[in-house]
Amino acid sequence: MEFTLVTLRERPELLDRAVRWFHEKWGAPEEAYRTEMENYLRGKSEYAWLLALAGEEIAGGLGVIDNDFHDRKDLSPNVCAVWTEESFRGRGIAGMLLQKIVGLMREKGISPLYLVTDHVGFYERYGWEFYTTAQGDFEDHRTRVYIHR
Repeated sequence: MEFTLVTLRERPELLDRAVRWFHEKWGAPEEAYRTEMENYLRGKSEYAWLLALAGEEIAGGLGVIDNDFHDRKDLSPNVCAVWTEESFRGRGIAGMLLQKIVGLMREKGISPLYLVTDHVGFYERYGWEFYTTAQGDFEDHRTRVYIHR
């Protein structure tokens, strides 16, 4: 199956679906996603939102925001909400999304990027390096922060 990577600016009609989809995956308030996505669509932010589509189905996605709910506000911007639907995992979608977002941000002069995760070994495959730890706003433990230079 072929996957198409699109920014929300390329497919603004997907806004409502994307807001619901990310909310369902991560549980953050829909309004938080909508605000970030609308800022991107209106040109108030160059922090992109990227979707992988299988036909018209959202197979995966991610975004870029100032801070992904942690105490290291100096580590910005953050790639956030990286997700691939279970039925599409193992096909390289997350890697394609990560590579594409790094390239898009670099074109805008935005580098480095940061990413918070508890995963070890996955992001390194795509050029991310462990950088430090941060305290998540809603967590009782510190989480890993990666950097892509």
